[in-house]
Amino acid sequence: MTDSPRFLTVLTTTDSEERARHLAARAVESRLAACAQVDGPLTSVYRWEGEVATDTEWRVTYKTTAARYDALEAVIIAEHTYDTPEIIALPLAGGSAEYLAWVAAETRE
Repeated sequence: MTDSPRFLTVLTTTDSEERARHLAARAVESRLAACAQVDGPLTSVYRWEGEVATDTEWRVTYKTTAARYDALEAVIIAEHTYDTPEIIALPLAGGSAEYLAWVAAETRE
């Protein structure tokens, strides 16, 4: 295994199922993610501008390569409605060789 992850799971949340589906489709259409899953509704409790808030959100989970991360992040930021969207990238320590080959093929420029 190398020091740098080759594959990532990237997470973001947004305020509606429609917006989550838009973010998911945009990434897959642009070949920045091989797959994007939408789940929710979720209850998020967080601190924002000095206050504790509770909101309903939907999560988008992207499957991508490390090489496509910067472009994916840029699209999420450009398309997102939040001032500071959650964007978290988690390295994949392993996975099915066939699945990871598919992710690599579907995110090729």
